[in-house]
Amino acid sequence: MATLLWFRRLKNQVWFFPAALLISFAGGVLTTNLYTPAVRVKADTNRVFELMIYHTVPGKVPALESLFRDSYKLQAKHGLNVIGYWVPNEDPAWKNTFVYLIAHPSRPEADANWHALHSDPAFLPYRHAAEPLIEHPNDDYKVDEIYMRPADFSAMK
Repeated sequence: MATLLWFRRLKNQVWFFPAALLISFAGGVLTTNLYTPAVRVKADTNRVFELMIYHTVPGKVPALESLFRDSYKLQAKHGLNVIGYWVPNEDPAWKNTFVYLIAHPSRPEADANWHALHSDPAFLPYRHAAEPLIEHPNDDYKVDEIYMRPADFSAMK
């Protein structure tokens, strides 16, 4: 009975409810921290993406697309993780382009995987077949190769 009277007197005090809320909140935080430890999340800072844009001789995109359709397994065999291939179809400025995106664990691994692909004798017929399809002003093939890092807020890291 004495405890009940003490509680009734406290409940009439202005500070009772804020204090009860604070104590409840602190107890919840401590309990949560005990049973659910924080997990540190670390972004893979070495991962890079490579955007490849091939500029073809006018009208040769379908032939280049066909070559990649046949050779994509060879790329995968050598660790080139192609995210996707695209053929732009609405902007006339991109009419003669073929685009693909590759994810690499790191830039050194990208270089090693490309070297392995280019050293594979099974790749040479594809390379020779692609050469006349790609524009080559000034004896240099017109292929844009752009390495990119993911932004810290990117869903794809």
